[in-house]
Amino acid sequence: MAIMQEIETKLQKGISVSTDEEVYYALLELVKDKAEKKVSNKGKKKLYYISAEFLIGKLLSNNLINLGIYDEVKETLEKNGKSLAEIEEIELEPSLGNGGLGRLAACFIDSIATLGLNGDGVGLNYHYGLFKQVFENNLQKETPNPWITKESWLTKTDITYPVSFGGFTVQSRLYDIDVVGYNNRTTKLHLFDIESVDESIVGDTIDFDKDDIKKNLTLFLYPDDSDDKGRLLRVYQQYFMVSNAARLILAEAEAKGSNLHDLADYAAVQINDTHPSMVIPELIRLLQEKGILMDEAIEIVSKVCAYTNHTILAEALEKWPISFLEKAVPQLMPIIRELDNKVRAKVADESTYIIKDGLVHMAHMDIHFGYSVNGVAYLHTEILKNTELNNFYKLYPEKFNNKTNGITFRRWLMSCNPELSAYITELIGDGWKKDANELEKLGNFINDDAVLTKLVDIKNAKKTELASYLKKTQNLDVPDNSIFDIQVKRLHEYKRQQLNVLYIIRKYFEIKAGKKPSTPITCFFGAKAAPAYIIAKDIIHAILCLQQIINNDPEVSPYLKVFMVENYNVTLAEKLFPAANISEQISLASKEASGTGNMKFMLNGAITLGTSDGANVEIAELVGDENIYVFGEDSQTVIDRYERGDYCSKDYYDKDADLKKAVDFLVSDEMMKVGSKENLERLYNELLNKDWFMTFPDFEDYCKTKEKAYADYEDKKAWAKKMLVNISKAGFFSSDRTIKQYNDEIWHLEA
Repeated sequence: MAIMQEIETKLQKGISVSTDEEVYYALLELVKDKAEKKVSNKGKKKLYYISAEFLIGKLLSNNLINLGIYDEVKETLEKNGKSLAEIEEIELEPSLGNGGLGRLAACFIDSIATLGLNGDGVGLNYHYGLFKQVFENNLQKETPNPWITKESWLTKTDITYPVSFGGFTVQSRLYDIDVVGYNNRTTKLHLFDIESVDESIVGDTIDFDKDDIKKNLTLFLYPDDSDDKGRLLRVYQQYFMVSNAARLILAEAEAKGSNLHDLADYAAVQINDTHPSMVIPELIRLLQEKGILMDEAIEIVSKVCAYTNHTILAEALEKWPISFLEKAVPQLMPIIRELDNKVRAKVADESTYIIKDGLVHMAHMDIHFGYSVNGVAYLHTEILKNTELNNFYKLYPEKFNNKTNGITFRRWLMSCNPELSAYITELIGDGWKKDANELEKLGNFINDDAVLTKLVDIKNAKKTELASYLKKTQNLDVPDNSIFDIQVKRLHEYKRQQLNVLYIIRKYFEIKAGKKPSTPITCFFGAKAAPAYIIAKDIIHAILCLQQIINNDPEVSPYLKVFMVENYNVTLAEKLFPAANISEQISLASKEASGTGNMKFMLNGAITLGTSDGANVEIAELVGDENIYVFGEDSQTVIDRYERGDYCSKDYYDKDADLKKAVDFLVSDEMMKVGSKENLERLYNELLNKDWFMTFPDFEDYCKTKEKAYADYEDKKAWAKKMLVNISKAGFFSSDRTIKQYNDEIWHLEA
C-alpha cells in the first residue's frame, strides 16, 4: 500500500485537510505498526542493557529513516501542503536521560537493532525526567519536564511485578518503546513504571514529597541528592529498576528453555555505570528463591553480568550507606555481606572490599562478581588499569578491556544533517550508512575545490538554519556570518566551561582595546547543572551575565556574541552539531572518560579544540595534528600534580596579568550590575582559592591555541580540507563498531 494511502487510512480523511497534530498521530501509529512487524527474538542468548538513562531524543524522523520510508513520507506530506519538520515540532522529547551516558545508551540500542542482535534496553519510565531548564534573572531554574501524553511512543504491556521494599510492596508495570534498527530488526526499550505514581504531588518546581515512595518513585531522574531523603530515593529507584529487570530476565530465559543453572547461555547483562549494580545481588536472591543454593547462584550470576565504567571521578562511583540499604532493601543485605565475605576470604587488599567504613561500594561488587570490566576510550581504560582501578586490575587483568564509545550515524548525520548526508552519498555511494568506515573514501576529494566549496556551503546553510531556529524558539539574535564556537554538554567543573568563560572575558577586553577579530565570533553554550551542584549553577550564572553584557555592548557585540541556549537537549543538539565550526572539548586531561559530543561534531565537519583527554586522543590520532587543535597539560602531568597535592591556583593568578584581569572581572561592577553578588563571589573564590580542575595552568595555552584556530579559519579552502578530513575519519566512532566489539568480546550473541 502506498504511504499516502496508509497515512490517510489512519486519518480516515485526506492529509491536506488534516491538522498537523492529526498527521503526527497518524505517523506515530504507522511507524509503530511497521516497527512491530520487525520485532524478533531470534537467538538463544539475549542481552539486557540496563541503564538509569536512555536519552533517546525525538523518534519520528529517526524511525522513518531506519524503516527506509523517510523520503517517501516527506514528499507525500509536501505534496499535500504539509511540512515534516513542522509536524516533528509537535513531538515531545522523552525525558529519560541527561548527558552522554544516556545518549550513549540510546545509540547502543539503535546499533543493537541495526546489527540484528537479540538485545533490549531496560530502564525506568521517568514522568518528568531530569528537569526543564529555564533562565530567570540570569540564573538556572528547574521546572518539571512532562512528556507522556495519551498517545506517545510508549506501549503499555501486560507485564507487572510486585516489588518489595523494607515494610511495603509496590506494583510495577512495563511500558515498551520500539527501537527500530536501520534496515533490520526492531528491539525494545523496556521502561518500568509504578502503578501508584502520582504526578499531582509535583507543582511548578521540582520539589515534592520525597518520603512518599509509592507516589514519587518514577517521577524524576536523579532526584536531588543534597539530602538523605533524596539519596535514599535513588536507592529505591535503582532497586526498582533492577528487580524488575531481573524478573524479566529469568522469565524470558525460562520461557526459552533455560533451567537457570545454564542462565549464562541465555542471558548477558550489561551494567551501564554503577546505577544498576544491585542487579547482581537481586539475581542471586531470585535464583535462591527458585531453589538454587547461594554459592551456585553467585557463580551463575558472575558469568552473566558485565560492567561498563564511565568515569574516572572517584566520587561518581556510587557508595551507599549500609543503613540506606537496610531500610530500603533489607532482603539484599545478607547477600551483599556474603559477597563481601567471599572477597575478604580470597583478597588481602582492603581497598577492594565491597563493604568499607559503613558503605557498600557498588563498583567493587560489579568488578568482583562480573566477568568483564570495560572503559569507554583508550586513555580512560589505561587510566583505570594503571591508577584508579589498579588494585582491581592486579587481581583480574583478564576482565579489563576497552570499548571506545561510538554514535549512531543515522541520527547524528542522516537525520540532523540531511544535506551533508545526501552530498556524501552523491560522492561515495550509500554504503557508508551500513559501514561507516567507507567515509574514508571522502579523502579522495581533498584537492577537489568544488567539493570543498560545497562543504562550506552546507555548513553555512546549517548555521543560518540554527540562527533562524533560535530566533523562533528562544528569541536569540544570532549572526550567521560569524565563527560558531560551540561548547554543549553537562555543566561540570571538570568539563571546564569556566575556562571558556575566562577566554571570552579576555577577548572582550581585547576588543574594547581596539584589537578586533577579522571574522566575528559567536560562542555558544548549552548545559544543565544538577540542582544541588552549586558551583555549576554559578558558572551558568556567569555565562548568562556575560551574554547580557557583551551582546548589549555596541562596541563589542559586532565582533563577539555569547549565547547560552535554554534547556539543552537532543532536539537542540541536532541543530547545534551541524552548524558548528569549532567543537570545544576542553575537559581537564585525565578526567573525561570518553565524550561523544566530540564525535558528533567531528562527523558534521566541526574542528576539535581540545585537551588530550577521553576520545580526543583517538580523534587526534585519526585526523593528524594539522586537523585538530590540541592544548594544555597531558594526563600524566595532571595525575602527578594531584598526587603531589601541590597545586596553588593563586600562583598562576599572580603571575599572569591577562588571567588576573579575566578572573577579577567576575566580581566587577559590570557583572554585579546584572548578576548576583553571592553567586559571582562564590565562583570567584572557588577559582582563586581552589580551582580543583586546574583551569589556570591551561589558560595561556588555551587562549593561544584558540586564536590560532580563529586565524586559520580565515583561509576558507584550508579550513574546508580540515572539515573533509574530520568527516572522512569519523567512521571509527560508529556505535555499530562499538557494539560489534562488545558482542565479539563480551556478549557472544548470535546475529
